[in-house]
Amino acid sequence: MKLKHILLGFLLVGILGSCKDKVDETPTVKVEKKFDYLADEFADVKILRYQIPGFDELSLKEKQLVYYMTQAGLAGRDIMWDQNYRHNLEIRDALENIYTNYGGDKTTKDWMAFEEYLKRVWFSNGIHHHYSNDKLKPGFKSDYLTFLLKETDTKLEGEAFEVIFNDKDAKKVNKKKGVDNIASSAVNFYGPTITDADVDAFYKTAYKGPKGRPIEAGLNSTLVRENGKVVEKVWKSGGLYGSAIDEVIKWLEKAKGVAENEKQAKTLGLLIDYYKTGDLNTWDEYCISWATSTEGNIDWINGFIEVYNDPKGYRGSYESIIQVKDFEMSKQMAVLSENAQWFEDNAPLMESHKKSDVVGVSYKTINVAGEAGDSSPSTPIGVNLPNNNWIRQEHGSKSVSLGNIIDAYNNAGGSGRLKEFAYDEEEIALEEQYGKLADKLHTALHEVIGHASGLINPGVGQPKETLKNYASTMEEGRADLVGLYYLMDPKLQELGLVDDWEAVGKAAYDGYIRNGLITQLVRINLGDDIEEDHMVNRQWVSSWVYEKGKADNVIEKIEKDGKTYYNINDYKKLRELFGELLREAQRIKSEGDFKAAQDLVEGYGVKVDQALHAQVLERNKQFKSAPYSGFVNPVLVPETNDAGEIVDVKVTQPETFAEQMLMYAKKYSFLD
Repeated sequence: MKLKHILLGFLLVGILGSCKDKVDETPTVKVEKKFDYLADEFADVKILRYQIPGFDELSLKEKQLVYYMTQAGLAGRDIMWDQNYRHNLEIRDALENIYTNYGGDKTTKDWMAFEEYLKRVWFSNGIHHHYSNDKLKPGFKSDYLTFLLKETDTKLEGEAFEVIFNDKDAKKVNKKKGVDNIASSAVNFYGPTITDADVDAFYKTAYKGPKGRPIEAGLNSTLVRENGKVVEKVWKSGGLYGSAIDEVIKWLEKAKGVAENEKQAKTLGLLIDYYKTGDLNTWDEYCISWATSTEGNIDWINGFIEVYNDPKGYRGSYESIIQVKDFEMSKQMAVLSENAQWFEDNAPLMESHKKSDVVGVSYKTINVAGEAGDSSPSTPIGVNLPNNNWIRQEHGSKSVSLGNIIDAYNNAGGSGRLKEFAYDEEEIALEEQYGKLADKLHTALHEVIGHASGLINPGVGQPKETLKNYASTMEEGRADLVGLYYLMDPKLQELGLVDDWEAVGKAAYDGYIRNGLITQLVRINLGDDIEEDHMVNRQWVSSWVYEKGKADNVIEKIEKDGKTYYNINDYKKLRELFGELLREAQRIKSEGDFKAAQDLVEGYGVKVDQALHAQVLERNKQFKSAPYSGFVNPVLVPETNDAGEIVDVKVTQPETFAEQMLMYAKKYSFLD
């Protein structure tokens, strides 16, 4: 599970072509005393840079491992583009060729609109918005694109050209109630004739693994119809995406040769075997080995992992995050892992839904050294894996907080939106003093305690089977609620994590309700429903406690000077409501209660008060900072001796977003 960031600069709440081995140097930004975090800004997006603290202190072998793993991640980059939409790669190649070769007037309104559209496509890994899933609308007409294609001798025709401008494939992922979620989603996990009914029928009889230890069925395949029969096309060497996967394997084998220890090398070997065979039993073996491989300074996430982009919750998007351990912060936060059983025992869950033995929850704060696929340019701030429930229960899980990513967000942000949307000076002061600490703790509690907690009742299927299109938002909301419940608990002060548990808790509660009911609305267009899983979960959590607390005026809706605010009057009672909702969210997961999940999500999480939304958008117009942020990656440049051996690896920074995207297209395009 991954935790995506929310409105950055306002609050972080939530709680992931070339065949040559040597990478040429790229133009770099000289890092002076003050690091330049901002790389670009366009449309609704801000592009940031991040540093890699501690990289220079790594041994040569560790630097080599980081370098090889980043190359492995980037080698599979185009898989994510193709997964997102079947025409993405063709469209991207054409747009990039125009951008690189057009010699005409680049000061016109049409050209600037073209450049903005290309950057939005880059940011979203395709032609659908990375968060709303709506198709991006170009600010230029089709005849201008035709002109650019002709001027640069670029080919783009047929459906790939037309879909940029028409209404076809308007939604990448559609999880709405009352529609055929597969047929109405443009995501490229399913053939064009596959429907909800086809998917349900296929997985009723498909192999699901040993009894009690199910595989993540469908995780690494495309479901298509051939000769009237529904079949899986597996993503593996020699199979679908095989040319890119072979390149991933090449770099993983190099990484295995410089592994920090025997267990790490074995884990990499299993990952290689999985990519070669596509066998999901091998994937489970890899996940167990990875989850229990806790020694060493370098770690990674690599594979087809998160299923948010599949409306049915089966197929994993390609993802890579390379991690360098932050020793000091990991030491401070390890106390949560050490006390995981206490949190489970004291949770407001039904006793039958509690784990009697929370196994192997490891928590680290890490510094990202490189990201690709589903994690780039838009990145999570926290990740808890593996996702397979029985592995988590029997072998434990790893939770990480992406420390340098969070720091980059905080250093690049401002306080304008806070002062506009917070109710009073007390709320502002609490956020300014305790907000960053509350964010880090919520991330940790969400990932370490939240995703690791709770039991599914015997005989009940996996959430993707029982809760279906609501599984992801229910899981994220459940983990959020665990964090919220414990953020106002004196246990945090007893563990030495805070010096004023009540003030930290108040700051966390203020921020969550403010975002869930108001500020996240700046991310969607007026008239739209909320659809992205994390946004939906923040609204259903916030709206439910607001409604249930009305009789006691727990959260008060206040109109002041024509502006709407939500003010918390009773934090203690709000904590009780969070606990009550957590108990119900866990019951829904444990019992596989689809109807209750549907009622909760559709009743509280999807619909938007249009008058409030219009007001929020109007109030937000004064702020020029974009509501979404993402990152360019540092470029790791190997230095070699005369024998071609790597003797050092240097960290450089890309000058611009466009520079990095064009370099990636040139060096890491391995799909036909």
